[in-house]
Amino acid sequence: MYSRSPQFGTGQRSLINPPTYIEYKGARFLIVDAPSNNNLPLYIEEFNRWNVTDVVRCCYATYSPALLEEKGIEVHDWVFGDGEAPPVPIVEAWLKLVDERFPSQQEGEQGQNNDSSIPCIATHCVAGLGRAPVLVAIALIELGMPALDAVAYIRERRRGAINNKQLKYIEMYKRRSKSKCIIS
Repeated sequence: MYSRSPQFGTGQRSLINPPTYIEYKGARFLIVDAPSNNNLPLYIEEFNRWNVTDVVRCCYATYSPALLEEKGIEVHDWVFGDGEAPPVPIVEAWLKLVDERFPSQQEGEQGQNNDSSIPCIATHCVAGLGRAPVLVAIALIELGMPALDAVAYIRERRRGAINNKQLKYIEMYKRRSKSKCIIS
């Protein structure tokens, strides 16, 4: 969806629901609602701004991935039920992608860093309020943020994100063991 930009009266189109940028310990995410073929170019502008390398679709496709793929953005179709928590195979695929894109996972500033050299993963569901924020919350937990802090952090930036059922899932989510102990 888009609106006319009232700022300059130019009739320039912009997104009605702006993307939500989440950064923690060097990992960068962009939560958006579902693009359509009509407004996909507007999303691509935002994706370029944040150096999006991957788009994760948590809902059924509402646009062709061809334009994104032409721009070098990989599209992942990891669909799961509206208002639901992700199934284990999707969580595993998501965490593999997060690990691949952010291998160092070092402490980073939590500002609006749009450095073009740092990758960003965009994720969306229909409205960008349930499935997409849940995946980002899981990533934040894996990076060391307490579960309820992850929910609060996302909700501060994206009002209405994560329903009660999803909240219970996040509260019960157990972080993977990342032991650095090597026995030889």
